[in-house]
Amino acid sequence: MRIDPSKLNLKEKVVYINRVTKVVKGGRNFRFSALVVVGDENGHVGVGIGKAVEVPEAIRKGIEDAKKNLIKVSLTGTTVPHDVVGEFGASSVLIMPANEGTGVIAGGPVRAVLELAGIKDVRAKSLGSNNPRNMVNATINGLSKLRTPEEIAKLRGKTVEEILG
Repeated sequence: MRIDPSKLNLKEKVVYINRVTKVVKGGRNFRFSALVVVGDENGHVGVGIGKAVEVPEAIRKGIEDAKKNLIKVSLTGTTVPHDVVGEFGASSVLIMPANEGTGVIAGGPVRAVLELAGIKDVRAKSLGSNNPRNMVNATINGLSKLRTPEEIAKLRGKTVEEILG
């Protein structure tokens, strides 16, 4: 089920720009790759990568790509429903709920994703590789695993009270 980006008021944030070099017979060819996160700060977030000869063009392509990869994030109030570990490659990101007023406590690439997902109070710890691409993908992976008690109750055909005990 794809999310239609045209209905959402999306904001974008460039997380990382990398200059890539290809050595050819005539010398070096430089290109730029841009890692971009888009989100509506209301439970939708996506990540994309764009490559081009010019930086603005790479960013534009990254935004297009991110809009194609939007996910819905389950939230409870201003935080996440439960602890979750997102993994991608050698990176893993631990995302933990926090009390209201805590704010977003997270490192660079992870912070961008959490803020654009609309999570106001959360703690996150990056474990393993600190490669921005992998960290962002690990965060997206973790956020996609989140489930509210209501969703789990519906899946199991029980009431929320039965599940929470």
